[in-house]
Amino acid sequence: MRGVNRVMLIGNLGKDPDVQHLEGNIAVAKFPLATTETFKDRTGKLVSQTEWHTVVLWRGLAELAQKYLHKSSLVYIEGRLRTRSWDDKDGNRKFATEVVGDNLIMLDKRSDGGASGEGGSMEGMGGPDMPLGDPGENLPF
Repeated sequence: MRGVNRVMLIGNLGKDPDVQHLEGNIAVAKFPLATTETFKDRTGKLVSQTEWHTVVLWRGLAELAQKYLHKSSLVYIEGRLRTRSWDDKDGNRKFATEVVGDNLIMLDKRSDGGASGEGGSMEGMGGPDMPLGDPGENLPF
């Protein structure tokens, strides 16, 4: 039986995408995404809970993120979870769990007729199942 690794998030960018180009001019974008859920506690008071996710986009999606996304942009991201590990300079084992996106829809309203309008879909322009390895090695961020 096969497993399913699928993530769907709607949230706001915490900062502008950090886009780097790796060997072979392969673009990779990385940014924090905040998702906020609101619920009522036992007393009826509204409570907001925010989770932060690290999103990684490859190739065409990374280039589109660089061109159209900015801090606070509202986006729908669909992808999969990827956990990587490495040893830091002191020999301590470190882990990072990221959302590797393969579908991006910009949800911000159009402001001036630009291409970043509501419902701009960039499906299928993501990257390969490339292991990221040690973030100190070959990763520009």
